[in-house]
Amino acid sequence: MTGHTGLVKKFSKLYKVAALTAAVGLTLAGCSSTGGAQRDSEAGGTGGGGVDTPRYVVAMVTHGAPGDTYWDLVRKGAEDAAKKDNIELRYSSDPQAPNQANLVRSAVDSNVDGIAVTLPNAEAIGPAAKLATEAGIPVVGLNAGMKEYDKYGITGFFGQDETVAGTAAGERLKEEGKSKVLCVIHEQGNSSQEARCAGVKEGLQGEVELLYVNGQDLTSVQSTINSKLAQDKSFDTVFALQAPVAMRATEAVKQAGAKAQVVTFDTNAELVDAIADGRVAWAVDQQPYLQGYLAVDSLWVAKRNGGTFGGGQPVYTGPSFVDKDNVEKIAEAAKAGLR
Repeated sequence: MTGHTGLVKKFSKLYKVAALTAAVGLTLAGCSSTGGAQRDSEAGGTGGGGVDTPRYVVAMVTHGAPGDTYWDLVRKGAEDAAKKDNIELRYSSDPQAPNQANLVRSAVDSNVDGIAVTLPNAEAIGPAAKLATEAGIPVVGLNAGMKEYDKYGITGFFGQDETVAGTAAGERLKEEGKSKVLCVIHEQGNSSQEARCAGVKEGLQGEVELLYVNGQDLTSVQSTINSKLAQDKSFDTVFALQAPVAMRATEAVKQAGAKAQVVTFDTNAELVDAIADGRVAWAVDQQPYLQGYLAVDSLWVAKRNGGTFGGGQPVYTGPSFVDKDNVEKIAEAAKAGLR
């Protein structure tokens, strides 16, 4: 077996286990939060409860930036698990590593029952997570930090190997005959994004140029990509690392009169429509909803019986590819804010 198909299938068993775990008992949740999109049920800050177990409090602390729809999907999965498990979920986020670390410390000071945390900058955030584990608070990682999480006493991780995912994407581009890629990094200092682009270069075995943009200013993102493509029309692919950037990239390609295709990591409802109508060729899907769901559900298990998901090894939620051939299968879930 060769190419991107082999790399994706390498993790198919773990991927299926993760999907089956999350398929049980999904219901809508209302949870307290301090970040992300507003929720109708936030006023009460409670999660209902689908099980007859003690009421636990779980903090989820991510590096999600305002306006990044990816984190709405992570949070939705976390809320659904919280509803099922009778958990009060306290969601907070900050894209700046020192601030995110402070949010983790605040959760520790509040003596929550469990913490789920992303580690885009493990050196900055990991020590705060270790404070929690040393205090006897179960901690799991998700999304970013797969290679570093176990250094800080974190007992589980839910996400994808970013280098493997990038390599699979690069191999797909190579099979398509592409050779020059503009890889757009929207969060400087985020090791996961750097790993994705490095993986693309490894798989492509061609030219990959990094373009750094401010992901919190999408107007600037579009302008920066437009300027780059206007200067150099030899790029055959613009590779975004999130759906909102990908949508701006499609506009930049048109403005610059470039012929590059747009591909991306991650999906949302708008991105799914763009794949269906051809504006975006395909997306690498790591199932953010599943990452949030499994992280919270695993903390309930940790409190319930001391168990772990994955036996201390990462649980892979991706990668897989969404393209015009299979996009209809997830279209309804995307419209419902689940993919």
